Amino acid sequence: MKIFEIGTGYTSIPARIGAATEIVVEELTKSMVKKNKDVIIVDIQDKNRGSNELPIKEAYMPQFFSSTDTKLGIVHKLKRVFYSVSLALKLKRILKKEDRCTFHFHNQYNLFFFLKLTPKQLRRKANIIYTVHSYIWFGEWAAIENTIKRKYFQEVYSIKNADQVFVLNEITRNHLIKELGIDHSKIILVPNGVNTEVYKPLDENENNAKKAVLGITGKTVFFQAGSVCERKNQLGSLELLLPLLKSNSDCVFAYAGGIIDPEYNQILADYTAKNKLNDQVIYLGELAPGEELNKYYSLSSAYMFSSKSEAFSLVILEALSAGVPVIMNANIKLEIPGKNNNGILKYQDEKDFSTLVEEEILNKENHALHSENGRRLIEKQYSWDAVAEQYLEKIS
Repeated sequence: MKIFEIGTGYTSIPARIGAATEIVVEELTKSMVKKNKDVIIVDIQDKNRGSNELPIKEAYMPQFFSSTDTKLGIVHKLKRVFYSVSLALKLKRILKKEDRCTFHFHNQYNLFFFLKLTPKQLRRKANIIYTVHSYIWFGEWAAIENTIKRKYFQEVYSIKNADQVFVLNEITRNHLIKELGIDHSKIILVPNGVNTEVYKPLDENENNAKKAVLGITGKTVFFQAGSVCERKNQLGSLELLLPLLKSNSDCVFAYAGGIIDPEYNQILADYTAKNKLNDQVIYLGELAPGEELNKYYSLSSAYMFSSKSEAFSLVILEALSAGVPVIMNANIKLEIPGKNNNGILKYQDEKDFSTLVEEEILNKENHALHSENGRRLIEKQYSWDAVAEQYLEKIS
């Protein structure tokens, strides 16, 4: 049965910025192609699409909307709606030609408009799958219920009307069953994956050369990637690292990502200046996913995971795949790869964090062990080829 992976329209595939869902669609498709599956991506029209060998059909969009809008304002919302309508019309034409196929959606707008604009009789020709990527479901129900009702009603509708629903964590699965009354048999828990051929440890000479370009030769780098905003919590990482940075000038904090909240970014800048850390806190800008981003993972000694909410964090997989231990708070409720000896180091409080850094990161022998453990786990369980196999086993 032919599988259509549906691009969200946020940015064209392959993504030239850190767009997690587009990366999922791209890598999942690549792995399915390697397995000789009949798979096609349906994506936003873009005359400036990056070079690729992916099987892609385009849904019409005016070029004005084709560029990525990271500010998530009114233009972004209009773009989502316009693309979703255009996409629905494209998918209707596909259904009229296909006997039976699978549509795999990754965005609530896309599926909502498809369901509303496509006759039910025509929809029966497709097995409709929806993957819940939204981080909002990861919270306690009492805290998120009103937000779900006000802002995610389209996703609720999509979930209720999909034939299969893939979720990335148990908390989301439990909410869908207990709070929305979704039949547990159609909810399937799957992980995200990572391209282990792209995200990998580089040799010391390459790492040192990159450090020299950045002016941080010989420094110990603590790295964080992701949109610059309160949810990703770069400030939390910096506050945690403050005592270390103050006492050890050979340590630096480097962060990368699109600035979607300028006010929050200014708070970061003010905090850095107030504590006289301008030489030890480096904003790297927005890095292209893949080989460019991997260079920064690889030169780092540790990855700081401080996000306040995530459905399933790709950056954890990417860091571990690059041989970089991940530091995170022990109280974060998140689907964590593996159980023990997985390259993930957890702390309870600031004192515990300081001890952890001293004993597990700055100690070269222990650091090497965590690096090897993380990479080994990813290669075994979280390569996109392994994850694609799980998807294919579950698609009905």
